Amino acid sequence: MSSQRLRVSCFSISLDGFGAGPNQSLDNPLGEGGMGLHGWMTKTRTFQKLHGGEGGTTGVDDDFTASGFHNVGAWILGRNMFGPIRGDWPDDSWKGWWGEPTPYVPVFVLTHHARAPLVMEGGTTFHFVTDGIESALRKAKDAAGGKDVRLGGGVGTLRQYLRARLIDELHFAVSPVVLGRGEHLFQGLDLRELGYEVVRHATTPDALHFVLSRASR
Repeated sequence: MSSQRLRVSCFSISLDGFGAGPNQSLDNPLGEGGMGLHGWMTKTRTFQKLHGGEGGTTGVDDDFTASGFHNVGAWILGRNMFGPIRGDWPDDSWKGWWGEPTPYVPVFVLTHHARAPLVMEGGTTFHFVTDGIESALRKAKDAAGGKDVRLGGGVGTLRQYLRARLIDELHFAVSPVVLGRGEHLFQGLDLRELGYEVVRHATTPDALHFVLSRASR
């Protein structure tokens, strides 16, 4: 049996269960109020280093941020995590929220609309997958070279993989923020019935971290 896992790491949610705010746009890539979910992470040394900064906090929040990149050989993203464009791609000008270079190597983007692979500065390639979540997972695992695959989101994509019982481990960070509206992560999902249980939790001034694991299939 393969030791590769599909993991969710550093996924921030509000106290009322939302993983993104409403009305995603260029000005609000995570929806209105969505950026407030990630205050625990943006302060950390690992985040600052990834974005060309210096300093940052250490401790539990930083440990979780750093571990999210450990032994990851590929990523899967939903189309909303790649950008705000809906429908057919008008052209190839949109290259993601991050610009170049990007830390995701390689990335498989779920979409209903075909697009040629996008090669970024430094060699990162975005592959656009039109034939479903299981196909994306197979392709990501093949590309990961034996390492784990990280599922980056967004909410709808996580829900699809959860319903299919394909996620092996999930790390959530509950931020002390109330959004009221947006994309609710757990509504209609029975995590216990799906086979998940909490295997670790930790509290910091900025977040409640909990890790869920699913028994081997």
